[in-house]
Amino acid sequence: MRAVVTRVKNARVEIEDKVNGAIDRGFLVLLGVGPEDTEATADKLADKVCGLRIFDDENGKMNLNLAAVGGALLVVSQFTLYADTSSRRPGFSHAAKPDLAVPLYERFMAACRERGFRVEHGEFAAEMQVFSQNDGPITILLEV
Repeated sequence: MRAVVTRVKNARVEIEDKVNGAIDRGFLVLLGVGPEDTEATADKLADKVCGLRIFDDENGKMNLNLAAVGGALLVVSQFTLYADTSSRRPGFSHAAKPDLAVPLYERFMAACRERGFRVEHGEFAAEMQVFSQNDGPITILLEV
């Protein structure tokens, strides 16, 4: 699994001009699932994301995690994180097929909820517009 995690002041995802999910302070997580991923992979990535210490403490150091700031997550499926870019036209055969990807996308979000976080989300395979006010900007690429 791969995740692009952006610290945000707010973020939302819209489908057909309607808000599907929105958060204030927290993480916008673009989540890609690979063909070798498992529930264990999803749980491990959820641990990494939820424990990521990229919020400033009282001294201005990135030392606080999502729980410490009362943050939430907006998770958006992003199969393009597994793009084959060996040519100018990316191929997506390295991404997991929906029969594997959807349950693992759902498992990742459930694992974040189990850790006590509010999780908003997009819709798997939908045409979405994602809006965010990046904070920092701080963007981290995670892979397990």
